[in-house]
Order: sequence, then structure tokens, then C-alpha cells
Amino acid sequence: MTHILVTNDDGVGSAGLLALKQALEPLGRVSVIAPESNRSAIGRGITVQRPLHVDEVRLADGSMAFATDGTPVDCVRFALLGLVGEVPDVVVSGVNLGFNLGDDVTYSGTVAAAFEGVLLGWPAMAVSAGMAHPERDQWDGAAYDFRAVARFSAGLVPILMRERFPRHVLLNVNAPGLAPEAVTGARVTRLGRRVYDDQLRLQSVDGDRRRYSIYGNLPSFRSEPGTDFAAVDDGEISVTPLHFDLTDVDGMEVLRGAGLPGVAPEPGVRRAEG
Repeated sequence: MTHILVTNDDGVGSAGLLALKQALEPLGRVSVIAPESNRSAIGRGITVQRPLHVDEVRLADGSMAFATDGTPVDCVRFALLGLVGEVPDVVVSGVNLGFNLGDDVTYSGTVAAAFEGVLLGWPAMAVSAGMAHPERDQWDGAAYDFRAVARFSAGLVPILMRERFPRHVLLNVNAPGLAPEAVTGARVTRLGRRVYDDQLRLQSVDGDRRRYSIYGNLPSFRSEPGTDFAAVDDGEISVTPLHFDLTDVDGMEVLRGAGLPGVAPEPGVRRAEG
């Protein structure tokens, strides 16, 4: 039986996590380990300077889950170390309350949990959704319609687990904030470019101490075909394969040709002059 780990960064009580867990249950055994409260935008943070606490909690459907005061990456590590018994076969993180598109993936705790799964050798997927009811609060689960993205993500799990699917790749899934009948399809995409509108705002002054806000304005994006932004803007579910190899091979060749200070160049490589 397939053993699936479900986690997130919005917290164990998130409606998105529950919807995803329920959609995955027909595929096998589902274990849930998630932060006890919201850990959004924590990226690949881990907890190293204190012990971690874990509580068994009951989800809204009556099933049991583990809640920890750690991070999404900590949750995946817990699974590796045996908290849920047999080590899971696949990691699915989400459904995140809000998109994780373009450059946002580098900040996302949702995507970080999936990356941790990949680094540990598991198939992994991060799942996010836009708001179906933008008049509601962003953190209100009722602002989202998870039906299409949860069902779609469950259909991706068998693809992830195929032997020929590359183990160093995770899938980053983003669904538009639409009812299932309004979703126009799915598209394999590349990451787009986010345009942030951060501003430095002085909130208060108390002696030598100042209080600022630097985030908060809604970001935009570059309108480019083939990107994850373009897909969700067209009403489609975006699926972007991501990997963790950040090495720039071309940059390596430039450095080798230039020669590093105090390091002899490789044989046959001429040191740059000037």
C-alpha cells in the first residue's frame, strides 16, 4: 500500500490540508504531520536550537494527525525519522492558501517541504490554489475551492511514483481560484518572474527605536507565455517541474578560465590576463 505524507505551511487546521488529505486517501495510507500554526514564507527553515514538541490532534473529519511547533521541513524530517511508523513513499505539501508562483517558490514553506522530500529521495509535490472568493480573508478556508486542485493532484501521484520519473524533481502545482467546471485544463509550465512592490514605511518611533513595515503591497508579475502565471491567468492548472541544482555550469567554465586567486588553473586552461 502506498504511504503518503501530507504536510503544509498554513497549519494543521487548514482547510486546504484537509481537502488534499481526503483526495489522496483512495490511493493508500495517508499520514499528516504539519505545523501547529501558520508558518507561511518560512522557506527551508529548520529548528536546531530547541527541542520540538509534537501533539496528536484530531482533524475536522475525525482523523488523527501530528501537529508540531516546528517548520514544514521539520515535519518531513519527522517522517523520515519514524514518527509515522513506516517511512512514506511520497510527500505532498499543501493545499496552500494562495499561489506559489514564479520567484515566490524560494520563500514558500509549502514548496520547501516538497524540496525536502526530494532531497531525501522521495517523489514530492507542492500544491497551491488561488482564492475563489477574493472578498473573503486570505486565511479563511471558505475563500477557496479546493475540489479541482485536490482531485488533480491525486491524479499526479501515480505519475510521480513511476520509476522513470526523475527523483531529483518535484512538481509545483498551482490552481486558479475557480470552481471545477470553470477550470479550462492543465499546462506544463516554467517559472515566471514576480514583480514585488515593497515599500519602506515608518510605523512609529519610540526613542532610538523605529518600527517599520516593508511588505504588504500586492505583487504583480511579468506577462510571458509559457509561465505558471500565464497558465493560472488563463484559468488552467499550472504544473512546473523544479529541481534543486543551483549550480551554474556556464559560470563554472568562466571561473576556470579566469583562474581563482592563489589557485593554479587546470591543465590546458589559460589564465585570463588583466
